[in-house]
Amino acid sequence: MHNSRRRFLKNAGLTVAGSTLLSNYLLASTQAKELIGVQLYSVRADMQKDPLGTLKQIAGMGYKNVEHANYINRKFYGYTAPEFKKVLDDLGLKMPSGHTVMGSQHWDTAKNDFSDSWKWTVEDAALLGQQFVISPSLPNNLRKTYDDLSKAMEMFNKSGELCKKSGMKFGYHNHDFEFSEKLNDQTLFDIILSKTDGSLVAQQLDIGNMYNAGAKALDIMKKYPGRFESMHVKDEIKASTGNEKFESTVLGKGVIPVKEVIDLGRKSGGTIHFIIEQESYQGKAPLECMKEDLEIMKKWGYK
Repeated sequence: MHNSRRRFLKNAGLTVAGSTLLSNYLLASTQAKELIGVQLYSVRADMQKDPLGTLKQIAGMGYKNVEHANYINRKFYGYTAPEFKKVLDDLGLKMPSGHTVMGSQHWDTAKNDFSDSWKWTVEDAALLGQQFVISPSLPNNLRKTYDDLSKAMEMFNKSGELCKKSGMKFGYHNHDFEFSEKLNDQTLFDIILSKTDGSLVAQQLDIGNMYNAGAKALDIMKKYPGRFESMHVKDEIKASTGNEKFESTVLGKGVIPVKEVIDLGRKSGGTIHFIIEQESYQGKAPLECMKEDLEIMKKWGYK
């Protein structure tokens, strides 16, 4: 996501490995239920003012799944995990994934273990029934050098092992810098994909964020088939204000071939979670945009 939230197969042996990985992911996809959800950051102002009322409107539109973007001091939008689960249950909503930034403060070097705060993050995610615990950012101090990033990916894999104990996977959600910044002549994204264990760490591909760096989702998915179990479904238009070239808009109104991208995700990307996200609204109400986005997804055959 942007605004405040954003600041190999080359030889025969790797081709075989890639084919095996793809087969495994496609098998997993057939066993897991495909779903559509909404990232609640899309309606962040509404959630801040009236989380319960906003969730009621989201459910009334026909959404069955939400993805959180607010977990602070063991509370989701001001509710404890048991309280928030009841809120969602009462509205017929589920929360299969959520965003909580993992940083160096979550790893205790002296104890060679995760901090209590990260263990609580995983514990509360499991209580809510999440499938993925996703970090939506990679802090600067974790990517200054190639060694820094490699160590961070070790932490990602260890978080995947921790999540696996509760029947979940750890995940990472990209911005644009992963495709524009390089270390050792490799993009950060290539390093992340090569150094994370796909059986432990899921990739949530934000198909809009990367566009600001000149990257295209279709190319990335073809390069790494089967690696994207979750996707942020987003469209982009030229930005009217701010420092970024593009901003999100209603699906089908921008420059990204969204339907082609999500169809490829379904076919060979291993994608089972299609999470709608829109952060800019071109004068419309955010909730109105969420309703339009869902209607468009349904027209495209995603229900």
